[in-house]
Amino acid sequence: MAVQVALTGATGFLGLRLLRRLLDTHRSLTVLAHAGSGDALRRITRFFELTGAPEAFTAELPVRLRVVETDLALPRLGLPERAFRELADTTSAIWHSAGSINLEGDLPELRRTNVEGTRHVLELAAASRLRPRVHHVSTAFVAGSRSEGVAYEDELDDTCGFENAYERSKYEAELLVHAWSREHGRPVLVLRPSILVTDLPPHPELPSHPLLVIERILREALRAAGPAGDSGVSPHAPGRHAGSAPRVRMVGHRHGRLNLLQVEHAAEVMVRLAGRTPSGGVDTYHVVHDRDVPVPTFVALLERLGPFSIDLVTGRSGRPSALEALLDFYPGMTAYLAHRRRFDDTRVRALLGPSAASAPVGLDYLWSGLAPGPLPLSGPPAAASPPARCA
Repeated sequence: MAVQVALTGATGFLGLRLLRRLLDTHRSLTVLAHAGSGDALRRITRFFELTGAPEAFTAELPVRLRVVETDLALPRLGLPERAFRELADTTSAIWHSAGSINLEGDLPELRRTNVEGTRHVLELAAASRLRPRVHHVSTAFVAGSRSEGVAYEDELDDTCGFENAYERSKYEAELLVHAWSREHGRPVLVLRPSILVTDLPPHPELPSHPLLVIERILREALRAAGPAGDSGVSPHAPGRHAGSAPRVRMVGHRHGRLNLLQVEHAAEVMVRLAGRTPSGGVDTYHVVHDRDVPVPTFVALLERLGPFSIDLVTGRSGRPSALEALLDFYPGMTAYLAHRRRFDDTRVRALLGPSAASAPVGLDYLWSGLAPGPLPLSGPPAAASPPARCA
């Protein structure tokens, strides 16, 4: 059997874009799909059909992709010994993109997917006689609850704690990667993307992205609060007009910023970085936008999704309204509105030059990825910094 690159998470939001980029440079790939799904090839094919890929390209996918059903939560990926050995010895490189980005998940659940899944992918890499290089997709948010200063790529600690269990699980997975690299003397590429977004309108046959989760939370919270509970503000309060949208207080900073990056650009940068000569240890890169999105822009997006009017406050005071209480219930929902930190990507810019920069991400771009509409028929195409503080 031919030696191939293996990819986990190929049917996911980022994984599909990585798959497209990898198919530009590899004749065939191995897709490690979730056991029991049975439809990975169909979902991949449908994605490319919906995003306007050439018919000749999609027609070749059954020949170019080898689908192996696995369970990342189990030792040997849930495979029999012989099948596991065969997979290991026909794998020249591993891209580990699978994982849960559930900001509402509890830690044991997220550890099963994000930590144990990484452990078992590393087990596959260790078992191969080909010594495949591992490309591990982490997140820039392993920086945790640090809200100010600069997060550097060499940093990996839990001094500031984490905003949610998702961040901690990805941090623990990175610790595992470092320990494995030291134990086996093997290089690993760690890629830390920020929040990945798209301007493709939502579609039931396309994977959702992180902002669609926020849209769902807002919709559910508004429905649960109801017309009588959607605002704790008196109808006679200053600035309140009859029939106007309810006002919601959210903890945030008006000079805060969020890093949002187009998913297609992220995949391109990741595959290009993978082509660099490894150092021999763990090479970590922030795959982030060179320009942050101001928090007021993100607030305007939330208000458009609401509809409601958001007041950024420094801390929760007084009795929260029903809607405010529901929004506060979701960890990670609004925590990042108070962040003013920056993710350093000096290494990426030094290696890739101007091509590392991405087009601006503005309100209209973000809205396009959330508002239902027709899909476009086109193919996926260092100054000194102040000390970082946790709060």
